[in-house]
Amino acid sequence: AQLAESGGDLVQPGGSLRLSCAASGSTLEYYAITWFRQAPGKEREGVSCISSSHGGTYYADSVKGRFTISRDSGKNTVYLQMNSLKPEDTAVYYCAAGGDPPPGGRSCLFPPFIVDWGQGTQVTVSS
Repeated sequence: AQLAESGGDLVQPGGSLRLSCAASGSTLEYYAITWFRQAPGKEREGVSCISSSHGGTYYADSVKGRFTISRDSGKNTVYLQMNSLKPEDTAVYYCAAGGDPPPGGRSCLFPPFIVDWGQGTQVTVSS
């Protein structure tokens, strides 16, 4: 899969953004799709993912209740709806296509392998 993110922008605290991860060359449903983010000076973290095997969705505690991941199979695109944005959400957001962890293991927030990354999209939350 070749992935391309879009939708990053400058937004005020409390605002919303929707990020898109569009794929070409392969079908996203075959992969677990994970949204990662990386802020300056911080490690990359998985914030949300959608499983390929059962469509389950997972969220990091820091975004739970504010972010929603979804997949549009017809458009071969995965979205990340981000509401109630906080300054600490500021980061470059990447989507990645990879494998699902084995049953009983960790969620797709920690994919066992990744086959492709997008180029990233900047989200800045500031007044």
